[in-house]
Amino acid sequence: MVTETKRSFCRICHAACPIDVEFVDGKAMKILGVEEDPLFEGYTCVKGRQLPEQIHSPSRIRYPLKRMPDGHYEEISSCQALDEIAERLREIIRKHGANAVATYTGTGGYQNAPSDPVARAFHRAIGSISYYTSVTIDQPMKRTAVMRAGVWEAGPQNFSEIDVLLAVGYNPMVSSFAPFGGLQGTNPFTTLRRRKEEGLKLIVVDPRRTELATQADIHLQIQPGEDPTLLAAFLNIILAEGLHDQEFCENWVAPNHIENLAEAVRGFTPAYAAKRCDVKQDDIVNAAYLFAKGPTGTAGTGTGPSMSPYPSLMEHLVISLNIVCGRWLRAGEVAESRSLLQPNSPRRAQVLGPFNPLSGPESRFRGLRGYGGEMPCTTLAQEIVQPGEGQIRALFSNGGNPVAAWPDQARTIEAMESLDLLVAIDHRMTQTAQFADYILPPRLSLERSDVPPFMDRWFRSPYACYTPSIIENPEGDLLNDWEVYWEVAERLNIEIELPGGVIPSGERPSDDTVLELVYANSLVPFDQIRSSNGKVLQHLRQEVEPADSGSSGQFHIALEDHLLELDEIFQQQTAAERMIGFDPAVHTFRLVSRRLKTHLNSLGGELSVLNKKNPTNYAFMNPQDMQDLNINDEDLITISSPRASLTGVAKSADDIRRGVISMAHSWGSASDTDEKVRDIGAPTNRLIDVENGFDPITGQAIQSAIPVSISLVAEDKVLI
Repeated sequence: MVTETKRSFCRICHAACPIDVEFVDGKAMKILGVEEDPLFEGYTCVKGRQLPEQIHSPSRIRYPLKRMPDGHYEEISSCQALDEIAERLREIIRKHGANAVATYTGTGGYQNAPSDPVARAFHRAIGSISYYTSVTIDQPMKRTAVMRAGVWEAGPQNFSEIDVLLAVGYNPMVSSFAPFGGLQGTNPFTTLRRRKEEGLKLIVVDPRRTELATQADIHLQIQPGEDPTLLAAFLNIILAEGLHDQEFCENWVAPNHIENLAEAVRGFTPAYAAKRCDVKQDDIVNAAYLFAKGPTGTAGTGTGPSMSPYPSLMEHLVISLNIVCGRWLRAGEVAESRSLLQPNSPRRAQVLGPFNPLSGPESRFRGLRGYGGEMPCTTLAQEIVQPGEGQIRALFSNGGNPVAAWPDQARTIEAMESLDLLVAIDHRMTQTAQFADYILPPRLSLERSDVPPFMDRWFRSPYACYTPSIIENPEGDLLNDWEVYWEVAERLNIEIELPGGVIPSGERPSDDTVLELVYANSLVPFDQIRSSNGKVLQHLRQEVEPADSGSSGQFHIALEDHLLELDEIFQQQTAAERMIGFDPAVHTFRLVSRRLKTHLNSLGGELSVLNKKNPTNYAFMNPQDMQDLNINDEDLITISSPRASLTGVAKSADDIRRGVISMAHSWGSASDTDEKVRDIGAPTNRLIDVENGFDPITGQAIQSAIPVSISLVAEDKVLI
């Protein structure tokens, strides 16, 4: 028996935890944390420790599959599959134009550094605007809101130094995610404990008493969907009491914007917000004072409020809190984070913009436009189904699972059935892969060279991270995501151009060759990133420069459309009124999204250890609510929104406030019934209607704080 250990980093999620992989006779057997790593200090999560099973699972798809005329799948070679896919694409483009070819890059694609850049470049090469990603499903306003308000080039104050953190609807202990400047997923438990020992004050806004909320100095356990109300009240208190950074605002906020915002939030008094949010008035006041008096701090948001009603307004109000309190790095201070993979860029103490982010192509639906180099995903199912010029007829699902992930399951299933060509790049027979014409299995994380494209910017130090492939020549006929697009491009006689030039034609290049092309303009040369893996490059910490002498940018915080939304909210009794069909006498509960330690979206259920811990996406409820409705643990319940119904498995949880039901998303089957709910869960996206209550800026659908009714499934109705 030969045992050896190889260094890599985990890509189950975006946290990029460094790992040592123990091999026995050439087979990955065990995942260990890297104790000496300067950021992670040995931290790993339960998902990442299941990588060996993911790699070696007998259910893993290892050879391309083609759907036959009778619906069954047969193994074929990747060469045959790519030949046929390219020929079908050529015909679709000839008949309907390049925009008829679309890609959806999901979470899996984003854990693979060259996947998204090469897919985007392929679309540019064929001339198609039809590029979509999971970013526009859950937090598109992270892109648009900051551009509309203005960007502070120096960035937020450093988490390692701030006095107060305001976390609105995120829980990095489970999600391994935080907004820029917040508590990241790099060893979050130890990092938070140390910061608390140093005096950090923590304010958490969340309808659940999450792992983060248990550490809060103030936890505002609000009614779901009322985040804009609470944030408006914070701003009212801060501006009315003169607690804002007046010098900063005079220098950097456009004339009249402070006054106009103050007037718009004047009615959001602590008493009004306490009633709407169902929290104590004193807690609202104390939280506002604590954040404002800092003297340093940062506020940020997560997917909970980002998927609730009025998401762009909510994000804008949090940005406005940071602006009026001056929570940005100033000239002479040193930023803790710095991207090594992106081009060198200055950090100056000045405002850039504002900008109009909605400058992309027009969608055929709801007056929406593209932004950030992609189109809004909430329109994609309709773009596939609706006939006419611009109809999408071919789709690459690149590391995603649309049937489980896209809001509005009914429209999504109709879209999958309507496509002329569906290519799924996936190692599992997912809810989406079941509809595919071709399934192309990819090389998984330990089988490819890689860098962390997102965490590179968010590590709390200039931290180098790279891995070579540590499993050479894995079993099967496997393609890295980027190889699919390159192979198709070769057959279509087009070139894929990246920042470093065109991917060479002819013999297939290596992962490292493509990574070097993607990051040709990186701050740190790619060879140095390879050789510095796992090290903090202290000499690259960046000092903030003074503003340019001609700097003229100013923050715009009193945007007309958001002021109108504030007035709309003030006229309501509840944010649920945003959704047509809401009946307060019927929809007495709010369904909120949640993350699970064991799963990342639809990934996890196929892994035995994780499935044993969470065999279904339980419908977590407050025990008193369950008692009132005569519901017991493991009972089946019907959950109904104005759109549709699903069956859930009830589970009591005393960390949830009354009137709330909490479920993880991206579970269930590709059908409109839930016979196997105890084994595979139920899809919360069935409850969503992309046309009902959508955000007018990003098109985002209401996917959390959904108004629902709850009832016990009668015994004679149980067929499961």
